[in-house]
Amino acid sequence: MSSLNWTFDTVAVAYEKLRPGYVDELYQTIFEYKPIDDTSRVVEIGIGGGQATLPFLKTGCKLTSIDYGENFCEICREKFKEYPSFSAISGKFEDIDMGNEYDLIYSASAFHWITEEIGYKKVYDMLKDGGVFARFANHPFRDKGKPKLTAEMDRIYAEYYCKYHNKEPKPLIEYTEQQAYDRALIAEKYGFTDVQYKLFHRTRTFSAKEYIMLLGTYSDHIAIEETIRNKFFSKIEDAINRHGGEITIYDTIDLQLARKI
Repeated sequence: MSSLNWTFDTVAVAYEKLRPGYVDELYQTIFEYKPIDDTSRVVEIGIGGGQATLPFLKTGCKLTSIDYGENFCEICREKFKEYPSFSAISGKFEDIDMGNEYDLIYSASAFHWITEEIGYKKVYDMLKDGGVFARFANHPFRDKGKPKLTAEMDRIYAEYYCKYHNKEPKPLIEYTEQQAYDRALIAEKYGFTDVQYKLFHRTRTFSAKEYIMLLGTYSDHIAIEETIRNKFFSKIEDAINRHGGEITIYDTIDLQLARKI
């Protein structure tokens, strides 16, 4: 797991409030592929603030979540306390013995933190025959309607973010269908069949201050030394305010589904 995995739990409350959930069509697609009810056993890998949890709980399934952050687990235990079939375990997915015979295992914007070979093999072993792995993630892309703002933000990122992380500045590229397809095929390497994928799209609009709060929940932004991070965020906030006071984010959500036969 990446060395940045610790960062999320330090901002668990803000993460739970600011990170988006997922579109209804995504859950409909999952449940059409694998119907779930009160007899089903389900695992969520990386619950975070519980952005993807409620639609599964509403099926009546027995849902066990795993997250590296104890703060996240505590937030979600309180958030979903009315569901007696819900439980949250704090720890690394790789290290926890969960047994097997699960109907569905899913991970929302979290599975990339786990080494591919370890993660897919463990998920496969945990599923019963006919069980399903659903992996999905949100990929935000900066405002398409304000090229001057985007260009200025690129310069700010080069000066602060890229310099701090010793990265070469690169133009942002919107998440593509080819990337979703390539990610879906990974499951076949580990014995999964009936692999499918689908993309979903939406927009979200933020004030300058709201957007800075959102950036404060990103692991690679949290990791920047505080003095530098404050200057970086101040520059971004000022740029947004000088370009109309709002920024629109274009989200692409990719879903990959795979079945154990």
